[in-house]
Amino acid sequence: MQKRRMIIGLAAIGIVAIGWYLFRPELLFVNTTVNEALPGASVTATASQQAILSAGRFHSVAHETSGMATIHQFVDGKRLVRLSEFETSNGPDVRVYLVAAQDASDNDTVTRAGFIDLGTLKGNKGDQNYEVPSDVNLDKYGAVTIWCRRFGVNFATAPLTPQQKI
Repeated sequence: MQKRRMIIGLAAIGIVAIGWYLFRPELLFVNTTVNEALPGASVTATASQQAILSAGRFHSVAHETSGMATIHQFVDGKRLVRLSEFETSNGPDVRVYLVAAQDASDNDTVTRAGFIDLGTLKGNKGDQNYEVPSDVNLDKYGAVTIWCRRFGVNFATAPLTPQQKI
């Protein structure tokens, strides 16, 4: 009887540990603020050193989210997605995706349309930059999505509108 209780107790501890790892409930109470500068954005920088190719405001899907996504291109050819005045929920394995759709108001649109993973979300608040690989054809990607990879959930999407070109 004592041995059986010990086995049940160890199994319960294992289940709780696995559940904690999968759901990371402490992240619901932790905010990470990032304040990255836009590369080359200084007092001496001029508008001719970079251009905004497209921009859009986030709309919430599964989690309340606000802020702006912009795609910048610099004279050296480097491109990046910038999240500014950004705020969303925290969670496990949250990523920034460029989505091959004009908008994504659900999970299926992201997975069906296809996407480019730009990396782990650096913080759930603040201004942050994500480099776009040089071989990505930006004409194909019309939105930026905040995606929880662990649960396959679209937190929010910013449909992009073309801006000036250099």
